[in-house]
Amino acid sequence: MNHNPQSSDGKHDDDSTLSDFLASLMDYTPTIPDELVEHYLAKGGFQCPDVRLIRLVAVATQKFVAEVASDSLQHCKAKQAAVVKDKREKQQKDKRLILTMDDLSKSLREYGVNVKHQEYFADSPSTGIDPASRDE
Repeated sequence: MNHNPQSSDGKHDDDSTLSDFLASLMDYTPTIPDELVEHYLAKGGFQCPDVRLIRLVAVATQKFVAEVASDSLQHCKAKQAAVVKDKREKQQKDKRLILTMDDLSKSLREYGVNVKHQEYFADSPSTGIDPASRDE
């Protein structure tokens, strides 16, 4: 038997909060479309007819992408701040931040995602063109 009346009230509050949150997802339109989330969930073997759960996954994905982008921006700013003093004048003229794959890789590594990107070398303008079309 449960002799602690507060624990059942606390659980009831948690359940009602969760129910309210899930109900609010019906009115919310996430940035990531439901169809895209359904596609990748199905690709992973997960089928769910409940739109609230699909939107919950979309909101969690949106939060993850926003955090990775924010962390990548911080890495980019830190890298730019570490520029040598003799290049400082050029930096003042061009204040644009350029997000590189290295910045993104560092951010993703903090979340346990290891990204290995290929090094691309373009020796000539025809690099990457189908060999059959080069002769034309």
